[in-house]
Amino acid sequence: MTVIPPKLELDLDLKAAGIVILALTAVFAVLHLGKVVFLPVVLAVILKFLLDPVVRWLGRFRFPPALAAAVVVVGLLALLIAGGYRLSSPVQEWLGRAPRTLEQAGRRMRAVLRPVEQVNRAAEQVHDATTPTADGAQEVVIRGPRLSEQLFGTTTTVLIGTAETLLLLYFLLASGDLFLLKLIRVLPALGDKKKAVAIARDIEASISAYLGTLFLLNLGLGAFVALAMWALGMPNPLLWGVAAALLEFLPYLGAMAMLAILTVVALATFPDLGRALLVPAVYALINLVQSNLLSPMLLARRLTLNPVALFTGLLFWYWIWGVAGAFLAVPMLAALKTLGDHVDRLAPVGEFLGN
Repeated sequence: MTVIPPKLELDLDLKAAGIVILALTAVFAVLHLGKVVFLPVVLAVILKFLLDPVVRWLGRFRFPPALAAAVVVVGLLALLIAGGYRLSSPVQEWLGRAPRTLEQAGRRMRAVLRPVEQVNRAAEQVHDATTPTADGAQEVVIRGPRLSEQLFGTTTTVLIGTAETLLLLYFLLASGDLFLLKLIRVLPALGDKKKAVAIARDIEASISAYLGTLFLLNLGLGAFVALAMWALGMPNPLLWGVAAALLEFLPYLGAMAMLAILTVVALATFPDLGRALLVPAVYALINLVQSNLLSPMLLARRLTLNPVALFTGLLFWYWIWGVAGAFLAVPMLAALKTLGDHVDRLAPVGEFLGN
């Protein structure tokens, strides 16, 4: 038996670790630079997990797979168009009023935090007195992208990405189990074939149930928020309900962002400070009930994720793909968790992501 010296074994371990780090860095760089290519693919795969049960349900009524997939995709497209048309006016109105709303809310906040503002003003005066200024210097203002472009990107990019996602989604839904069958044909051993089928079915069922339950939970949250905003007299309650439902796909960060948005809008809408603060308080109460009672009760049967790993994954995918990556972080982590629960080599990953 050949004995490897400890120093040589340490060198081999360091080289292996270096290779792994370089490989991961290359993968992250490719994912970041190839956002336009990879993002529609990942979104289409996640939507396939969510919509596969609908295609199978249509198959019970003797719908061919291609026709069932077309019905599902066209229905999804119609829903997006109808929702976008219904919300386009409130969104444009809100974006147009955003600077004035922020200014009004700022005045209200300054009235509340006047002592702090006086301290800051004194510090600015000291800074201006000690900072030399150049005579005749012109101030250069660099205008960045608008708020809507930062959140959603340009219109052309959004339309192209949506078209790519829907087209790929149709092919994935229409193909059914095509890729699974190809994988089975490639595997040599019968045991591996059976295991691959079992893993694929379990992953699809788990992810589909998890995403479906999460979607219904967020939809219910949005409905309750819209009703609450209507009862409190907030303008465009439907817009805030939809925003709350979408932002809920961003764990922790989405709720904080929605709380901040509602606080600013309420301060600019209501002259009474108590009524203005009632708006974010009601939203916080609804979100607490949903996140601490309903979500654990319904999602615990499907899939549970470690909050630390979930938050870390959220930041990571935001760094890789921006806002779109943050929205896809939860489904991707859920898929990785399910895969880790079924594949022995990925068991540590599943254990780390589990609650």
